[in-house]
Amino acid sequence: MYLATERTTPHRLAERVSYDRAAAHAILDEAYVCHLGFTAPDGPRVLPTLFARIGDVLYVHGSTGSGPMLALRGGGPVCLTVTLLDGLVLARSQFHHSANYRSVVVYATATVVTDEAERRQAMDALVDKVVPGRSTETRPPSGRELAATAILAVPLSEVSVKARAGGVADEPEDYALPHWAGVVPLGLVRGVPSPDAGVAVAVPEPLRPAGSPWLSPAVLRGHHVVLEPLDVCHAADLFAALDDAEVHRYLPRGRPGSVDDVAATIADMLREHAAGVRVPWVQRSAATGEVVGTTSYCPPDEANRSVHIGSTVLGPHRDQHRGQAAADDAGVRAPRRGTGRVADRRAQPALAGGDRAAGRHPGRGAAAAQAARRRYLARLGLLRHDRRGVAGGEGAAHLPASPWRYA
Repeated sequence: MYLATERTTPHRLAERVSYDRAAAHAILDEAYVCHLGFTAPDGPRVLPTLFARIGDVLYVHGSTGSGPMLALRGGGPVCLTVTLLDGLVLARSQFHHSANYRSVVVYATATVVTDEAERRQAMDALVDKVVPGRSTETRPPSGRELAATAILAVPLSEVSVKARAGGVADEPEDYALPHWAGVVPLGLVRGVPSPDAGVAVAVPEPLRPAGSPWLSPAVLRGHHVVLEPLDVCHAADLFAALDDAEVHRYLPRGRPGSVDDVAATIADMLREHAAGVRVPWVQRSAATGEVVGTTSYCPPDEANRSVHIGSTVLGPHRDQHRGQAAADDAGVRAPRRGTGRVADRRAQPALAGGDRAAGRHPGRGAAAAQAARRRYLARLGLLRHDRRGVAGGEGAAHLPASPWRYA
């Protein structure tokens, strides 16, 4: 527990204030931005800045020529605050509108960090605060960059936590008013990462949008193909693998004219993934490791424990036998026998609606089309055969509870 001081003792709503160390640390670790208050030569200032915590010390950084660093180059008193807004509380009366929040107020004397080891440790912490482990995946600051950066240490010695969590607190006579009232939850959610030009590696796992395990692609290994999570960095390989008129003859999109066109298509697929309507993969040859196409499950239905295979695109293969094997594995058929070419048949209903699947495979019945999809999932280890049967009939194929873990 932090000790209460005159400055951290509340004058009202004392029940919302605490001095719990763990609660303060949790709020500070969740927040990205703090507001640093200090006194400049021309008067008081409050500025937003990124920060990081190591133990009971907060670190903020900036250019050696910035306002805070010039004002505090010899150290000085500061007030640092952090607020997380968790919800808007809408009451029937204007007076009782409020917010659910968690906040920390810190009073301290900031000092400039001069020890190089501590400075580098603080820089690592600031980067890791943005993304855990990021400091090991990036170039550390050079001596010149470090010399141009000032770092302030703010000790956590005089600290208070204030929070509100709950619903509406209207006056008794107002509960009969015909106005909507309640809580609107708020939260910070990561969007779909947008890679910088020239990036040739996949988006790191911590940056991928969080969601259901059914929406979390993992590497899946089959007899003929390996599926790995699709990323914009695959654009160049996919452009080369699918640069064939016969492939795009069966696709609703036009044939891409450049790697950038493919990258834009992948970005659209990743946005659909973030929206929960598609789980996209890139396909690699299990024999050579080269990119040969894409596939998706769309949409995954966690409630009914089912998926549809759709938008499977495989490019032409150099080896006819391997191309036909990949076609069999993916549950699609080459448009012309003897060519080794494999194109998308857009078999949307993989496990349900076999009649439509049969319609896209002339000469094949619905049962055969559905069986091909099941063979594909079984080869990837995503299906098991339940001899006890379920509502769909005896010996129906079922997805395990967490399908993407079977790599």
